[in-house]
Amino acid sequence: MKRNPIDVFDEWADLDKDFGMEKNHKSSVEQMLVCALDKKGPYTFIDAGCGNGWVVKSVARKPLCKQAIGVDGSKKMIQKAMKLDPSGYYICADLMSWIPKKKVDIVHSMEVFYYLENPEKMIQKIFDSWLKKKGRLLLGVDFYFENKVSHNWSESCGISNMKLFSEKEWISFFNTAGFRSIKSWQVGRLKNWSGTLVISGIK
Repeated sequence: MKRNPIDVFDEWADLDKDFGMEKNHKSSVEQMLVCALDKKGPYTFIDAGCGNGWVVKSVARKPLCKQAIGVDGSKKMIQKAMKLDPSGYYICADLMSWIPKKKVDIVHSMEVFYYLENPEKMIQKIFDSWLKKKGRLLLGVDFYFENKVSHNWSESCGISNMKLFSEKEWISFFNTAGFRSIKSWQVGRLKNWSGTLVISGIK
């Protein structure tokens, strides 16, 4: 029986599976952050679907980061983030309804948006309510149409609501929201693995 993503991630936090997620995604995220932070002045940052906070913790240490915020719908992931990074700023909230008190320069998300009920609406919400003018949304997904090996993940992980989109569809969501300078590329491509699909856009 499939369960909703939040229940699964709560369980994964208890089982310490979040550390494996960090290990598996670290290389892709590091390359994504190089894109977002290269040649940039002081910035504020949100990690949407932050898990145990490892990205927020890393970014917050960077000299030009004025504030890094982690938001996640899993109560147990946020509890873990606060335990692992007591000085960090973490919020447990539904991404689809939460709005930051102040808009930020960079929104990052890795392996989260395809779990949402309406990823296209979420991208529009970030454009409208999360990002400053000239701010950047940087999105990474491993579950996408061109990455054939990922197609059975909803069944193998027992997770409902996983949305399988193509690279062109993800790009179209950015276009519809109003983003410009949209770019997409794959990170970590292997023989039977298409890599992490990264989409970036500027408000």
